[in-house]
Amino acid sequence: MERIDKYLWAIRVFKTRTEATDACKGGKVKVSGVNAKPSRPVKEGEIIQVRKNSILYTYKVKADIGKRVGARLVPEYAENLTPQSELEKLRAPVETFFLKRDRGLGRPTKKDRRTMEDAWDQIDFNNEIEDIPDDILQHFGLTEDDI
Repeated sequence: MERIDKYLWAIRVFKTRTEATDACKGGKVKVSGVNAKPSRPVKEGEIIQVRKNSILYTYKVKADIGKRVGARLVPEYAENLTPQSELEKLRAPVETFFLKRDRGLGRPTKKDRRTMEDAWDQIDFNNEIEDIPDDILQHFGLTEDDI
């Protein structure tokens, strides 16, 4: 039987054992629905849930592992049961909006903020960009090619 922190590191869920240990201590790792301490032993057939950022990964322990293995060998030791809906979060559009502002201009004025909000409202996050008025594009140093 292997410690859960070492197991998660060995199947490449975390890059380092320290990250795996910190995740266990922080309540981000559950075994069969119960928070797991880093030293908890892992048994074959158990379900492990790991929260990394906004995604909840789910793994089923297939076999005990003695040391870190290559990525190709991981399926022999753990089965990834993560639902597709969780994996879709990786592809979600990043809802950030960067505007070009010249250095030294300071904070945006109320008029600048309203202009930025107008530009923000023109964006459709289903990958369809409506026609943004030329004056807004010019104000932020953008061209049609940038969009």
